[in-house]
Amino acid sequence: MVRIVLDAGHGGHDPGAVANGLREKDLTLAIVKRIGRMLGEYENAEVFYTRTDDRYLSLEERAAIANKLKADLLISVHINAGGGTGFESYVYNGGVSSQTVALQNVLHGEILVAMRQFGNITDRGKKRANYTVLRETKMPAVLTENLFIDSNDAKYLKNEAFLKAVGEAHARGVAKFLGLPQKAKSQPKQKVSDEKLHRVQVGAFADPYNAKQLAEELKKKGYPAIVVEG
Repeated sequence: MVRIVLDAGHGGHDPGAVANGLREKDLTLAIVKRIGRMLGEYENAEVFYTRTDDRYLSLEERAAIANKLKADLLISVHINAGGGTGFESYVYNGGVSSQTVALQNVLHGEILVAMRQFGNITDRGKKRANYTVLRETKMPAVLTENLFIDSNDAKYLKNEAFLKAVGEAHARGVAKFLGLPQKAKSQPKQKVSDEKLHRVQVGAFADPYNAKQLAEELKKKGYPAIVVEG
């Protein structure tokens, strides 16, 4: 069982970047929840969140949560600002493992492909930075900057379908990196047609129990049956 920590950037009194009627803290939480839901479709994955509601956590607290859980990886989700455009991802700019680089490569590719289904999204590249949640965590960790809240990118960030696709792309990237198999989907119960259904009427027997007993016997032999009044 692998442990995955999802970190929605900002929260509480810290809204993050704000522009075009959007707040970064709301968008990051929406994306993170979609990541978690889709990861629930894979085997052998335990998903944890640094926050699931609108609360403030320091950067150090976020890293501490992942370390205390002894997580196998951490994904921190953010929205960019500064008037640019496009998607970029980050790992720590110090010594990082080959696993961290591999995680960034897989995630970056999956997310960019999903975003480009909605438009000509700029690839700003795979980068490195001295961010606390990347520096202080003891497992492979990647921070994603999912477009710019204060540019024309906002039209995508206002699209629920886009946010869903971005969240699911994060989840696919994590699953691909960890080699997680998808859970088998349960088959819907086959509806029995009226022609094949044996109707055993209670009124045809002096004792209603006999009708029920016959219906059970038919079922045991592979003949669908129900008991009806009359």
